[in-house]
Amino acid sequence: MKKKIIYEIKGLYRDSFRITGFEFGKGKKALCIVGSMRGNEVQQLYCCSQLVKKFKQLEEEGRIASNIKILIIPCCNPYSLNIQKRFWPIDNTDINRMFPGFNLGETTQRIADGIFSKIKDYKYGIQFTSFYMPGEFVPHVRMMDEGYSDIKTAEEFGLPYVVKRTVRPYDTATLNYNWQVWNTKAYSLYTSTTSRIDKNSAGQAVLSILRFCNSHGFVKYHERGEHPTRIISDKDLISVRTAKSGIFEPLVKVGEHIKEGTSLAEIIDPYDGRVMETLYAPTDGILFFMHSNPITYAETAVIKIIKKV
Repeated sequence: MKKKIIYEIKGLYRDSFRITGFEFGKGKKALCIVGSMRGNEVQQLYCCSQLVKKFKQLEEEGRIASNIKILIIPCCNPYSLNIQKRFWPIDNTDINRMFPGFNLGETTQRIADGIFSKIKDYKYGIQFTSFYMPGEFVPHVRMMDEGYSDIKTAEEFGLPYVVKRTVRPYDTATLNYNWQVWNTKAYSLYTSTTSRIDKNSAGQAVLSILRFCNSHGFVKYHERGEHPTRIISDKDLISVRTAKSGIFEPLVKVGEHIKEGTSLAEIIDPYDGRVMETLYAPTDGILFFMHSNPITYAETAVIKIIKKV
């Protein structure tokens, strides 16, 4: 294992801003794994830390292929992570909306350029990322349906779901999109949580990457059992929206099989405690996403369901 500085900005009054990477193996650039890019992505950082530990063990045991290189970058925004602020502390900009970056631009553009210049030539790219809304997911892989990536490769993670998502205008400034412009097969990996650590889904994510690496001959890692994956589109997800604002109280858990008409959550008046609204399942299916903040607003998609086949 080689620990290296991927990018650095010299600090005038405090310690320098550094992005650290961990490199395994030697040879062609096979796989790059990127962790937290936002200050509340603690779970994403934790997943990468567990991967660094596992790949170090595999390297010591001689189980990493001799002709490939794997790079893991656990955190791309340590300043924001230190103070638990989601975006860049100075101007509240999102590094993952600044790619491919600009080395003479604003600070976050320079950071994006510093990262991307080091990782754009890898064959495969995996990003541990988070949703724009706070909430919990069923672990899954996401890929852009108009990108360079392919379904067959996405299935090699062995996670329960692969979600093909429609490319939107803001995607053109994300790491995933720009990786694919430079011919990297890129995938976003979602675990259950973001701002808190969930060891079970983190372990599931680590195993999924080991499966992926084994299927491509990057590492020797054998695991028994089948891991069926269902392919869905983001358009297949059925949203349940609120009509009222108030305290959000979920009544079911992510991953549960639910029947049409099941009570999913209640919206409670924050002053007098009365139930203002009950949200019901519009169909049979699996609860894929659940809003996690204690407060919600009206007309918000707080629940997403995968319709039963």
